[in-house]
Amino acid sequence: MNKPSKLQARTVITSHANADFDALAAMIAASRIYPDAVLIFPGSQEKNLRNFYIQSTTYLFNFKHFKDIDPESVELLVVVDTRQKSRLPHVAPLLEKQGLKIHLYDHHPDTDEDLQADYSDVKPWGSSTTILVHEMIKREVVPNIEEATVLGLGIFEDTGSFSFASTTPEDFTAASWLRKNGMDLDVISDLLARDLSSEQITILSALIESAKIHDFHGIEVVISEVSTDDFVSDFAYLVHKYIDMENIRVMFALGRMGDRIHLVARSRTAEVNVGHICTFFGGGGHAYAASATIKDKTLSQIRDELLALLLSHINPQLMAATLMSTPPVTIESHHSMADAAELMTRFGLKGVPVVAPGTMRCVGLMERKIADKAMSHGLGEAALGVYMLADYAQVAPDADLYQVMEIIIGKRQRLLPVIRDENVIGVVTRTDLVNQMVEQSARISEVVLPDRKKERNIRPVMRTRLPGSVIALLEQAGDLGQRMGFKVYAVGGFVRDILIARQNLDIDLVVEGDGIRFASEFAALRQGRVKEHLKFKTAVVVFPDGQRVDVATARLEYYEYPTALPTVELSSIKMDLYRRDFTVNALALQLNPGDFGQLMDFFGAQRDIKEKTIRVLHSLSFVEDPTRILRAIRFEQRFNFRIDAQTHRLIKNAVQLKLFHKLSGARLTHELQLIMNEDNVLECLNRLHELKLMAAIHPLLALDVERMRVLSEVHKVHTWYKLLYLEPKANPWRLFMLGLTMGLERDQLELVCQRLRFSERELREFLGVRDQLGEALAKLMVWQEGHSALSEIYFILQPLPVEAVLFLMARSRREAIRKNISLFLTRLRTQELLIDGSDLKTLGLQSGPIFAQILSKVRSAMVDGEASTRERQLELAKSIIVALRDEGFEDHTPQYERRVRRK
Repeated sequence: MNKPSKLQARTVITSHANADFDALAAMIAASRIYPDAVLIFPGSQEKNLRNFYIQSTTYLFNFKHFKDIDPESVELLVVVDTRQKSRLPHVAPLLEKQGLKIHLYDHHPDTDEDLQADYSDVKPWGSSTTILVHEMIKREVVPNIEEATVLGLGIFEDTGSFSFASTTPEDFTAASWLRKNGMDLDVISDLLARDLSSEQITILSALIESAKIHDFHGIEVVISEVSTDDFVSDFAYLVHKYIDMENIRVMFALGRMGDRIHLVARSRTAEVNVGHICTFFGGGGHAYAASATIKDKTLSQIRDELLALLLSHINPQLMAATLMSTPPVTIESHHSMADAAELMTRFGLKGVPVVAPGTMRCVGLMERKIADKAMSHGLGEAALGVYMLADYAQVAPDADLYQVMEIIIGKRQRLLPVIRDENVIGVVTRTDLVNQMVEQSARISEVVLPDRKKERNIRPVMRTRLPGSVIALLEQAGDLGQRMGFKVYAVGGFVRDILIARQNLDIDLVVEGDGIRFASEFAALRQGRVKEHLKFKTAVVVFPDGQRVDVATARLEYYEYPTALPTVELSSIKMDLYRRDFTVNALALQLNPGDFGQLMDFFGAQRDIKEKTIRVLHSLSFVEDPTRILRAIRFEQRFNFRIDAQTHRLIKNAVQLKLFHKLSGARLTHELQLIMNEDNVLECLNRLHELKLMAAIHPLLALDVERMRVLSEVHKVHTWYKLLYLEPKANPWRLFMLGLTMGLERDQLELVCQRLRFSERELREFLGVRDQLGEALAKLMVWQEGHSALSEIYFILQPLPVEAVLFLMARSRREAIRKNISLFLTRLRTQELLIDGSDLKTLGLQSGPIFAQILSKVRSAMVDGEASTRERQLELAKSIIVALRDEGFEDHTPQYERRVRRK
């Protein structure tokens, strides 16, 4: 069936996403000024507006969807009630069109992302509809009754029925003219003044109960929060209702609805421009009314940012230049880590800017804790450039307070360089910022308290992504911790995978208290058993249903020397999380009653999950434990994340320092085995090759083109075999090791196995498989399709473990060989003979080794398709026995057995 042709339209009219009545009315007014234009409705949040549109405007004004329009036919785009590009996602392809003309009608203030227009009519009136109505008056375009009513509705709503301070004389003039032309006030009254549903009353009550008043230099601002899993119709109307009830001057209402947060802001004072503030959240509006829709942030994150914005906005004289410490103490990049540590000790600093030699041009930051760690690892002579933070933010002297707070608090950069003409002229520290906040307002200082964790409650998310049995287990753990006086947390990858909607039932618990005693009582409570590790203060609990739970005491690990196993001390949950490998794994989920589901994020894990980034917690992470590099690659490929630039640089530094040489073979083997078990093992191996890590593990493991080709085939063959769900399952570690060591001589192979700390048994077995592979390859090379029997391949493959068979299949370039190996794995390997030794006894043969040889001959014929029935197999066995006896051979003599083998 042919697709319907798209509508040709030279002129189209639209407005911003989440349109209100003013946007709808302004579009209809514009259609009278541009009579041949097509109206494109952008969608709306307001349920009553949607109903109005569906019931009244569809047939009256012929709105279309953008997908119905041929973009190539459009020459002129008319936009009303906004100029911001980000608020026009529904016509985004059109905005990229070369030669497109744009006309704008708007009453909102200017923003940095306003569209460039060929014509614009922007006035600070109470509504955009008013602007277009005055244009209609000027052109003597007279509306009918329905049009006048819709236009009046837009003006009434955006001026608060002429009660908002933003109302102008022009709004009254426009409404008067519309009234003269039939505007129906009864219809407008019915739409704007309606009864509340029970759901809306519940939401309004939540707005009232959650309201908090904040005082910013004498200006009171009310902030309310509502959270619901379902969309709330007419949220903006409910905010209006509350404002009118309490006579509120400035209000910001945050409504979490599903996976989005809707911000509605209203102001009746010139000191607070809510339109300007909403632009920071991707929304917009004018000084007195604005809104935004926000994704991928929590209510607490938005509230904190909002408080910071208000503090900065209402007190604009606070800038980086007034906050900074000057002149700054700096250190040149050619100095050592020891020099940096000594400098910071002398001045009592927690960090310093690193500058290029002979200049004040900032090239990085060095923190005291990193310098101290480097000294403890004997890296005092290492150059600053290796371990300094090279990926950092900086600001100009006129940067406002919000920008400073966003970097120091939001991005957790403790030291912020202030730059003028490429030179650092001062620094703002976290201490500077906190002191300023305490001076400014005790109410707001909590927003920027040092090390404040990012919290949100994800109980609803847990209930949708975890089985009920796991939820019950976690609740029981929290209840037990409460009774014992301990705080209990789920931590690490289990929490991470809840956030990214990935199944993971490997539960790790951390206890602020005696973890081993907790584990013992938890096991007893659920009839499980426990295995304790006193040295590390950990335990494993195994329950009757097979569920395992790892329990640890909150601990701080320190490393006595690079690559050592950690030494353990007691600590709080924050320090326990800090010892972990990457930010995305440094998450904790509180389980105690009352706080169940509270997510604790001290190190920006939620931000990095959102940005799909793998980042270490500090720059000496790989020095302490180089196996984290292999984990970084594993996580990067598993989650389709990326290793950030700083972490990438630290990986290269660890390779240059040859830290892998100091790692035990057992630890390397464990991490490599985990990589081989990944679905994206080939991508992991490519990444290891790219970063020269295989050669760092052992030079003989460096990957070349042929090895990568075979490993690619190994991956394909292994994936194919897994999908067959056959037994026995292939061991990925053994299979990929065959590929990684392909082409090595026996003595070279022994060196690699010794580096990876194979046990004597493992080494003997692996060398044995390699020897078998060599023999099998030699035999397969001479096998010829059409001239050689299929049974020959069967008996070549039959003695081999499944990993060796799969490797042969991957290694072979001959399609006939690959096809027959596939046949062996899927059918021949498990095909049973239809006769056995008892049948041979019935034929008069005495028991002995000769049985196996005769049955092998019968199997050969079965595989070659010459003996597929029981009768034929019995007949063949009998013929072999008779032939041998006719030739004079007696049972069990060596000559007899040799004769069977020849036959």
